Amino acid sequence: MKNNYNIEFKVSDELLRKFLFVAEKEKRSPAAQFAFMVRNNVAYYEKTKGRIPDAELKKIDIEPYSEKEE
Repeated sequence: MKNNYNIEFKVSDELLRKFLFVAEKEKRSPAAQFAFMVRNNVAYYEKTKGRIPDAELKKIDIEPYSEKEE
């Protein structure tokens, strides 16, 4: 089962509108567009700087971003 995580961030009105414009033109939901951008950013990082070691990833606490079950 996949876990879902929430990340809150702030952007300007202009950047939000541009983001939503791109998502619409690419026929993606805002959530799908965000996931697409994150995947591409990570792929670019790993292409230019090398693969992120699994040991380093395991050190990162993702609990604060987990969806809470009620």
